Amino acid sequence: MYTVYVLKSDIKNFHYIGHSKDVAIRLKAHNAGKVRSTKAYRPLVVIYTESYSTKSAAARREYFLKTAPGNIWLRNKLQTAGVW
Repeated sequence: MYTVYVLKSDIKNFHYIGHSKDVAIRLKAHNAGKVRSTKAYRPLVVIYTESYSTKSAAARREYFLKTAPGNIWLRNKLQTAGVW
């Protein structure tokens, strides 16, 4: 099982979209400063996840969420849920 996840910074207006087989381990790597693109925005928390059976499906969804229409969809979904 692969998970597409969205992280949000607790200190800055920043979010990160990625996919992983183990989100808990990946979150620890992000918060430990081992991921260059999120290092300056720590601490990060998971605010959204979606599960997929294949890595390629998760990668396609991650790519979509990083596009303009995908990002608009994501922000609307998170604002409706009161997370954003």
